[in-house]
Order: sequence, then structure tokens, then C-alpha cells
Amino acid sequence: MAAVTIRNIPEATHRALKARAAKHRRSTEAEIREIIESAVKPSSRVRLGSALAELGRKYGGVDLSVDRDRSPSPPVRI
Repeated sequence: MAAVTIRNIPEATHRALKARAAKHRRSTEAEIREIIESAVKPSSRVRLGSALAELGRKYGGVDLSVDRDRSPSPPVRI
């Protein structure tokens, strides 16, 4: 497995990484690996609907009452 050394990380960034790692109950090194993997993983693409649903959950959601127009659409004319 490859090893990477990152130099000159600001102290504030290092403290934030350590705090984030503690929050996720893993080592700082494991947290950095997770951050890098999630940044480069091709399946990390978020779809619009998923992103909007996550925002709704984050901010408590919104109740909408929307009545759909179920009348038939006119035929397409070519």
C-alpha cells in the first residue's frame, strides 16, 4: 500500500482534523484516509433529489400541499 506525507498543514487544520476524527471515533490517520477516499471515489456523485432531501432533513423539512392537475394533456402536433 502506498504512503503519503503531507507537510506544512496549518495547526488549526490539524486540530480540526483531530476533532473530526474524534467525532467519528477513528484515528486522525483513518479520518484523513476517509476524506481522501470520499473525494476521489467515482460513486461519490450526489443526485439532485438526494441532495434536496438531505437539505430538507437538515433544516426540519417543509410540508407542501400540492394538487396535481390530472387532466389529460393535449396531443402533440408535429
